[in-house]
Amino acid sequence: MIETGESERDEIVSYEDEALILVDDQDRELGHLSKLKCHEGDGVLHRAFSLFVFNGRGELLLQQRAAGKRLWPLFWSNSCCSHPRRGERMTEAVHRRLWQELGIEAELDYLYKFRYQARYDASGAEHELCSVYLGVSDEAPRPNRQEIADWRWIPPAKLDAELVSRAEHYTPWFKMEWRRLRSEFADEIKTYTR
Repeated sequence: MIETGESERDEIVSYEDEALILVDDQDRELGHLSKLKCHEGDGVLHRAFSLFVFNGRGELLLQQRAAGKRLWPLFWSNSCCSHPRRGERMTEAVHRRLWQELGIEAELDYLYKFRYQARYDASGAEHELCSVYLGVSDEAPRPNRQEIADWRWIPPAKLDAELVSRAEHYTPWFKMEWRRLRSEFADEIKTYTR
């Protein structure tokens, strides 16, 4: 839950004209295109990442996307997701964005990469080659209001139940990633949820 006062931040950290990295299916860099253009129509394949941050109790940090988001506003999603910028290494990008959105730090471990495409509406779509990372942090989130409407910690079993009963409240990439984490990477997840 977002707390008021000093823990709340309000900083613009994402711009429609920032250059994202265009890639092919093998993650070879092809060039650059603005964030706005990358998400128009059916989307243009670009490099992205998704972070899953757990606390010491094994709960996953979820965020509700800000109302001002162009795609999937107010939908619940994984702890943090975004794109590396032109000239930025992925390892730099994941830590930068975790700090910008949630005001926390975490050790992050790369797990896997996948391609997906999801249409929101006539305004655009996601088309990403997305690297998925897992991490742990017991820091209290200090959410950026420009990016996050709300947040919460949730036990994996409760999340599984919500994804059955309220699936329409979650982003499509998060549902794909979580399903794969709970099946193909179940052993790796146990390390974070014990």
